[in-house]
Amino acid sequence: MHRPSSALESGSLSLPVLPVAASPLVKDGAPDREQRLESPTASEWSLSHFKRLLDLMVAVLVLVLLGIPMLAIALCVRLSSRGPALFAQNRIGRDGCLFRMYKFRSMALDSEKNGPGLTRGGDSRITRAGLWLRKLKIDELPQFYNVLRGDMSLVGPRPKLPLYADIINMPYRPGITGAATLAFRREEEILSRVHPAQLEHFYNRQIRRLKTRLDVRYMCRATFWSDIRLLGRTCRACMEPESNANHDSSRLVLPFSPLRRESSIGRAFDAAD
Repeated sequence: MHRPSSALESGSLSLPVLPVAASPLVKDGAPDREQRLESPTASEWSLSHFKRLLDLMVAVLVLVLLGIPMLAIALCVRLSSRGPALFAQNRIGRDGCLFRMYKFRSMALDSEKNGPGLTRGGDSRITRAGLWLRKLKIDELPQFYNVLRGDMSLVGPRPKLPLYADIINMPYRPGITGAATLAFRREEEILSRVHPAQLEHFYNRQIRRLKTRLDVRYMCRATFWSDIRLLGRTCRACMEPESNANHDSSRLVLPFSPLRRESSIGRAFDAAD
């Protein structure tokens, strides 16, 4: 079996081929407080008014500077395929409340009704314009409006569909980017290797839990500077989407430095069977 502990210690992680059922994370005979996904802890910065102020400043700046390009993108989406320019969907937000999240539509109209909730590389539901939007992450730009409204933050766990929500009473806002978002930025390529009939099973057993733990681990230690570094790496990944095209997409690089004092997390993953 693949040994994830060494990967966590080195700051990178390779996904094994077969799904693995993760056992509950324990520390000194009791569940680690950071793994209580019903009520996870958060750093002071994650809940601060200064973080919210940064969100507002950046959201206003982006919407003002990119307002006209966003209108042009919306027109291209509208003309390239049948349906509206924007896609709106209910997601889980802060304290478990539902909110309406917006994206530029990158898939055929009503595609969520004609296929799985997960998207894999080569999905036939993705439009031609949508391929480029998703490749450059431009489809996420309308979410700066969600940030302005207070539904989302710049950095936080990605807002999940109720079906896939693991953090029940999330004390912080979901984000445009986050630790798991950056680590799994090539998730669609990974899922493209999975048989469609096994897609949900593989995601739930192999990816979903790990993404949740990456986000919880990051948010309980997040600082102003860690958020800035994560935003910088996200921008770099969007501007250079092909920079690692020749790398094995099952190799994930964690967007934060390893914490060696938490080797119990690695041991818990080692205990998975």
